[in-house]
Amino acid sequence: MLFYRKQNNSSMLIYHFSFYLVSFVGHMPLQRPSPSDVLKGFVNEAKNETGSINATPKTQQKKGIPIPPQVVMQPFTSKNISRINGKAKMKSDVDESEGFCDLKYGSYCIWREENREEMHDSMVKKLKDQLFVARAYFPSIVKIPAQSKLSGEFKQNIQEVERVLSESTTDADLPPEIQKKSRRMEAVIARAKSVSLDCNNIDKKLRQIFDLTEDEANFHMKQSAFLYQLAVQTMPKSLHCLSMRLTVEYFRDHLFDKELSEKYSDPTLQHYVIFSNNVIASSVVINSTVVHAIDTVNQVFHVLTDWQNYYAMKHWFLRNTFRDAVVQVLNIEDPDSYGKATLSHLTLPVEFRVSFPSNDSAPAINNRTQYVSIFSHSHYLLPEIFKNLEKVVVLDDDVVVQQDLSALWSLNMGGKVTGAIEICSVKMDQLRSYLGDHSFQKHSCSWMSGLNVIDLARWRDLDISETYWKLVKEQVSMKEGSALLATLLTFQDQIYALDRVWVLSGLGHDYGLDIEGIKKAAVLHYNGNMKPWLDLGIPKYKEYWKKFLNHEDQYLSECNVNR
Repeated sequence: MLFYRKQNNSSMLIYHFSFYLVSFVGHMPLQRPSPSDVLKGFVNEAKNETGSINATPKTQQKKGIPIPPQVVMQPFTSKNISRINGKAKMKSDVDESEGFCDLKYGSYCIWREENREEMHDSMVKKLKDQLFVARAYFPSIVKIPAQSKLSGEFKQNIQEVERVLSESTTDADLPPEIQKKSRRMEAVIARAKSVSLDCNNIDKKLRQIFDLTEDEANFHMKQSAFLYQLAVQTMPKSLHCLSMRLTVEYFRDHLFDKELSEKYSDPTLQHYVIFSNNVIASSVVINSTVVHAIDTVNQVFHVLTDWQNYYAMKHWFLRNTFRDAVVQVLNIEDPDSYGKATLSHLTLPVEFRVSFPSNDSAPAINNRTQYVSIFSHSHYLLPEIFKNLEKVVVLDDDVVVQQDLSALWSLNMGGKVTGAIEICSVKMDQLRSYLGDHSFQKHSCSWMSGLNVIDLARWRDLDISETYWKLVKEQVSMKEGSALLATLLTFQDQIYALDRVWVLSGLGHDYGLDIEGIKKAAVLHYNGNMKPWLDLGIPKYKEYWKKFLNHEDQYLSECNVNR
């Protein structure tokens, strides 16, 4: 019997026990369970819930979804830990668990493999398995008078192993002669297997441990995945410290506030828009952009944030300069400033995990996973917030700029509203099971936020925002899913495909990106769960982000942001 090795310690217990279970088959007709049987309880526990937009990882579910050729998973929520597992069927007996994990938990499975720790109690677990099997056989052996010698050896070995385990929790605690004790126990169990026995009691005991270890493995898998998603969605302590310090300092030094309003609304300048509630992330985006810019005099950055982070953002960008560029911080939740062009809360670009096999007949082990980020509700306020502007470039706060972006301002988009990177590995036809009966061009590619050139004049002419809000209301029953469907429908035939050399995506979930490709890309997009400001971020990609931090800044040092 083969099992996919879990990160938690219960996996080794399952592995060793499976050895004894298979060995016992020769004594009675006990069917050898497959991995799909082992995972059956786990698979059928789906709760299929939909969480809130501000909770932990967001995912859209449909009750009882089988593993389909294409599966679209909605933005992560805290309740998605038991999702996309309603009635899924395993297509193979061994390797399918890897693909199933990817379908169920996304980048957690990749992170788990890359960060697997060496087990320090494998021998302890082996001894526990041996002890349980010995206890299963002992009551039957002791009833046979002719096996009094074997029962005495059984009792002695059981007592020795019990004593050792009472004093040991890791392999380092075990006595030097433990290997000999284990071999003796192994030999006694082997002799017991050669004796003709009433197998009912043994069968009952072995099935009991099988069920117990299965439940334990499922529990630890869920727990580990939940903690991973919690770490993904929780603001690191260092960033929370920074935000609080900056907010306090802003009110201590409010006279420092100054505005350059004449530049903020000048349509002849290059305007960049960033939606963010993360001071450091937005700072890295701006710093990396101006560092590589040929001319920064014409650069204006607009950071749209919420009430909670507004004053921290204001103070940070007032006390830090970015060559000749200017930065405006806007509170999108302030109705006094923007009237109708406000939301009850800031919404950031929404990421969807899309998983499907490379072809319709491929097993789940060959699942391909993409993290597709799209516009949020906040994006559709741009024409109202920037009434005097005709063109803006929108940057997500999880990007790093590595080249001059001035060429974007001379693009001729042929009357299209938005310039974006298309993802032809995810075509509209592959999303048909989710998008329903709506009319899409079958082979048209999906597209991403991250780097977007927006023609606001054309946006206003076509009344894009009104179209979007109307579609959202029509799809209200889909809750969070309405954003994806409404955005795809709104911008159908209105996307100008940017050259792929502009953006390299996947730095937040794909460990296999080519380093040379990373160095050559104009913009790096850390789409996915493993953002570069998190401890979970992919280490080899973090350096491209960290080099744009100001390592001399007092607040970063005091809040331990530079580590």
